[in-house]
Amino acid sequence: MRVVAGEAKGRRLKAVPGEGTRPILDRVKVALFDTLGARLIDCRFLDLFAGTGGVGIEALSRGAAHATFVESNPRALRVLRENLEHTGLARRATVVPTDVFRFLNAPSAAGDGQYDVVFLAPPQYQGLAVKTMERLDRWPLLAEDALAVVQQDPKEPLPAGLANLALVDQRRYGNTILLYYERMWDE
Repeated sequence: MRVVAGEAKGRRLKAVPGEGTRPILDRVKVALFDTLGARLIDCRFLDLFAGTGGVGIEALSRGAAHATFVESNPRALRVLRENLEHTGLARRATVVPTDVFRFLNAPSAAGDGQYDVVFLAPPQYQGLAVKTMERLDRWPLLAEDALAVVQQDPKEPLPAGLANLALVDQRRYGNTILLYYERMWDE
């Protein structure tokens, strides 16, 4: 695992020992960030189920103003903090050591402002992507034009019946699918 582009390009990231996390493959990360493009510049980025922090760190490296990392696993948190220090990006990051649903249920814990881009790659085969997207759909801290990106296995169910987030794109890379949801507003 490494930072692919931007100010921390080429820096290697540590992995969490064991099988508790599943880091994003470099080719999927490149495709994700090529799709996000200029949307990252000066954005507020939220990395849910952050693991090692590889995705949020990449966002910071490519120009995000700030990234918030939400992770509850103590071993992952330790590695995440080490990766932020190693890349020199810790000053623009907030690490929230809690469960994603506690975080989403307490908007005051999210700090000031709204998030422009949200990335989530929850543990597989537990229905957590659907549950998280249902909560994000009603979450008050998404910016008007927010984008939420879900990484999951193509065999898992897709979030459906969302009132405020609409699926606008999906891209498959082997056994990984990225689902792109945009915030929609009634006219």
